[in-house]
Amino acid sequence: MAHTTVDEVLGALKDVDFPADKDQLLEAARSAGASDEVMSALRGVPPETYTNREDIVRSVRTDPDSDLGYTEAQRGEQARRGGKPGLSQHLREVPKTPVEEELDR
Repeated sequence: MAHTTVDEVLGALKDVDFPADKDQLLEAARSAGASDEVMSALRGVPPETYTNREDIVRSVRTDPDSDLGYTEAQRGEQARRGGKPGLSQHLREVPKTPVEEELDR
C-alpha cells in the first residue's frame, strides 16, 4: 500500500485521455513528475482498461483513511457487499443510507 492520497494520484493523472490502460496511466504520471509513492500506488492497480477517474479511485490502494471519509459502518458494508476483484476494501462504492439521501435533498 502506498503512502499517498487519492488526490495526489488523480493530480498526477490530470492529463490522461480515457479510456486508458495501466501502462498509459503510469506513463502519464511519470510525465507529470509524480512522486515515488504515487507511482507505487499506480503500479499496484489491476492491469485493465480504465474508462474514467472514478475507475482509478476504486482500484488504487492508498492509506485506508487518507481522504475518503468513510465511516466504520460504511467500510463494513463495503466488506459485506464485496466489489470489483482487486479493489481495496475502503475504496469500494457504498450506497447512501436513507438518512444520507434525505440530508442531500
